[in-house]
Amino acid sequence: MRLNMKLEHKNILVDNVNIHYVESEQSTDETALRPTIIFLHGFPEYWGTWSAQLNFFSPYYRVIAPDLPGYNLSDKPDDVSFYAVPNLIGFMAKFIAAISPTQPVILVAHDWGGAIAWPLAAFHAQLISKLIIVNAAHPSTFTREMMNNPLQRKKSAYIHQLISASGESLLTQDDYRYLSEDIMVSTNPSVFTADVKARYKQVWGQQGAINGMLQYYRAMPQLAENDTDNQRCKVTAASSLDTSATQNDTTKSSPVKQASQLKVPNIRINVPTLILWGEQDLAFVNENLDDIHHYVPNCIIKRFQDTSHWLQHERPDEVNVAINNFIND
Repeated sequence: MRLNMKLEHKNILVDNVNIHYVESEQSTDETALRPTIIFLHGFPEYWGTWSAQLNFFSPYYRVIAPDLPGYNLSDKPDDVSFYAVPNLIGFMAKFIAAISPTQPVILVAHDWGGAIAWPLAAFHAQLISKLIIVNAAHPSTFTREMMNNPLQRKKSAYIHQLISASGESLLTQDDYRYLSEDIMVSTNPSVFTADVKARYKQVWGQQGAINGMLQYYRAMPQLAENDTDNQRCKVTAASSLDTSATQNDTTKSSPVKQASQLKVPNIRINVPTLILWGEQDLAFVNENLDDIHHYVPNCIIKRFQDTSHWLQHERPDEVNVAINNFIND
């Protein structure tokens, strides 16, 4: 999508890690008066996934969209422990506090951005006035589905390819064919045009970007064994979401753990929340929304029946309206 507003490309240092982000170009006086919306992208994207939202909201809000650590123009720490969820929660909390030190922000997040945003809203609620999640499973319901739902395990089986020894070569071979043709599969073939894919290939081609993106999966707190039979899956200890963990707490062994180590995290969120959910998601089963109010009591769900994981690309106008209505309610 062509951006109609002017964006400033900025950088901020958080714990000696440089984060690149874009911000709507406004005068200092305007910025001080406008609420801030921060948009967090997922895999395998960058700040530009939110182009339609940046266009729509920039006249009325201070809009900010970072490249997550490991992606595009942001720094890409080498240590896999940096990408452990507890560390990312604390890191992004510091980013938000630095971006908006005097008022809470509206946080919008997709995919891995959502995996960070959910516990951020639980453990740093003072930073967030409202939360909007776009096709990102809540960590508690996702762990539950990975335990009990063979279809979720099947949908997540691609992760084993990503974290294998050949994962990086898989993503880069044949001009990033796996990413552009197998991962970014849309219900609307006109969404990911040749021009859009060319821009993504520039993002993926940044030095260290492929390794940085894969680090999230290498450190993820839930990973089921491949279902080679009908046995109950084995999942990593979701208790690793304990925010007291440090960068050095991440296990150096395989991320696949025994079932005896499993604990579904009790991640409860009181921040007003809107979930926008495309029901044709190839990564998440729709059962991730079952009983979500147990963990997020102040929650509204809006479903899109014929839409995939890439909801903000496929239905940008409806996404914008839904977010705007929720913010102003």
